[in-house]
Amino acid sequence: MNANDAIQSAMDVSSMVLTSYLGDLSDADLMTRPCEGCNHLAWQLGHLIASECSLLEAICPGAAVSLPEGFAEKHSKETAGENDPSKFCTKEEYVDQLDRVRKASKAALEKVSETDLDQPSPEHLREMFPTVGVIFVLIATHGMMHAGQFVPVRRALGKPVVI
Repeated sequence: MNANDAIQSAMDVSSMVLTSYLGDLSDADLMTRPCEGCNHLAWQLGHLIASECSLLEAICPGAAVSLPEGFAEKHSKETAGENDPSKFCTKEEYVDQLDRVRKASKAALEKVSETDLDQPSPEHLREMFPTVGVIFVLIATHGMMHAGQFVPVRRALGKPVVI
């Protein structure tokens, strides 16, 4: 297994965990916050989608999918406190966007050499994420950073353990 294969595997595992946690949640369930001060699941999903597009575009210009008009803005820091479900997407829309965005990231990674992974990341990301490879690892694992917040929501809603 090479670095590209390892990153692809991390993308697959992260996607599997996130979609497993989403599987039996309703649109209304997505408006649940894990606890006071946390973002509800709908906002988190939109954030994951918009972030992945932004990160991918930063390291592979032209590779990211176009999101629906206003999507990123609906999931910005400024909207994190919003509780009106009509201002967010349906679960089906989030799942469709997650799939589209991840396919684009995987396709871009297939075109990147291991040497390319060692290239410096864009200046605005470099302090925390110094190389293109580290950005791809972030893309692969970002969903896992948020998946832990799905578990308390699932428990509070009485949903079964899925993983």
